[in-house]
Amino acid sequence: MKQYLPHRKLTLLIPLFSTLQVAHSQVKTGIEVLAEHDFDLLKGKRVGLVTNPTGVDGLLRSTIDILHAHVNLTTLFGPEHGVRGDFSAGDHVGDQVDAKTGIPVYSLYGKSRKPGREMLENVDVIVYDIQDIGTRSYTYISTMGLLMEAAAEMDKEVLILDRPNPLGGLRIEGPLVEDGFYSFVSQYSIPYVYGLTCGELALMLNGEGMLEDGRQCNLHVVPMEGWNREMTFEDTGLPWVPTSPHIPDYHTSYFYPATGIIGELDPNMIGIGYTLPFQVLMTENVDAQQLSKALNALQIEGVVFRPIWFKPYYMPKKGTALQGVQIHLTDPLRAPLTTIQFWFLQEAHKLDPSFDPFKGKEERYRMFDMVSGSDKLRTSMMTDFNFTGLLEFWDRDTDMFRERSSQYYLYK
Repeated sequence: MKQYLPHRKLTLLIPLFSTLQVAHSQVKTGIEVLAEHDFDLLKGKRVGLVTNPTGVDGLLRSTIDILHAHVNLTTLFGPEHGVRGDFSAGDHVGDQVDAKTGIPVYSLYGKSRKPGREMLENVDVIVYDIQDIGTRSYTYISTMGLLMEAAAEMDKEVLILDRPNPLGGLRIEGPLVEDGFYSFVSQYSIPYVYGLTCGELALMLNGEGMLEDGRQCNLHVVPMEGWNREMTFEDTGLPWVPTSPHIPDYHTSYFYPATGIIGELDPNMIGIGYTLPFQVLMTENVDAQQLSKALNALQIEGVVFRPIWFKPYYMPKKGTALQGVQIHLTDPLRAPLTTIQFWFLQEAHKLDPSFDPFKGKEERYRMFDMVSGSDKLRTSMMTDFNFTGLLEFWDRDTDMFRERSSQYYLYK
């Protein structure tokens, strides 16, 4: 069996004087467990790999390089941002050849979101190894589901190398996607925050007939060792590699579901274009002091708001003076993340009835609705900006989904 290098503690100095500790991990990811078993599930097979820069082991060695050294790695597939992470959010990703290994790279975020027959002709098993952030609109799980569909159609195996859900395995928030609103940012009928690892989600998609036409693929999951549902990402001891340009650290993964939906209307409103992506809620005219007072008066569990002022460095409102609140999570595991953005809309509109981020954004309505999973949230908020009356709608599917999904749990 291939032995890993002895444990070493390494400190890397990176820009802005931040440090990254690579230390002994309490959790072993799927790629590490696979390596400990001498890659037995891949021996004698032509291997395709769907990954990006987050596909690393506990010593930050790329899954691409690990598999290239030990199995017959024939093909790479790049999701949004590309296999090496060299594309921005939403950028068209083209086919290319990986400069380091010389292996062809097919894009799954360009002309096609789903592997075609020609992409898989030199592949027996498709391996998936990407760190996700536990939120439905984050497109990596859509890529995973579509590759499973392709594998089912073309009789290929799928092997998921499991990784932690940085939001933990207990949090479920938001309604299921409704008919007419399925898209690449809402590919399957799951809540906005779904409380599963990617391996567990893959088992559920397969087992519940949620793939196209109810197909099932030949699926295997390599579980982690040492992870449990109550863990934060910090608890795992694993290094964090940015999952996308605006999720630079695991801490930000909590804020993505807290503000990301309304960010479809105005990215500057949620700190995109400044140094606090997803961590703020901004306006041009609503008084920051009054807004923080109003939001804190709601006594949202695990959340405190403080007033903040800044000018974005880029995006549409570059250089415009904005004011609003910074979100501080005092208890991230208990805070109701997804509702924070809607309480903000309600309270900001109360303070200034002219505040209406939907106004003049008709071209963004469809994307907002697809991310939300229906048009009910938008149409109701546009009517009276009252989120209190939407709480029952927002929570309506969580208990049912928890019961349904729990049969696919790999971890306690």
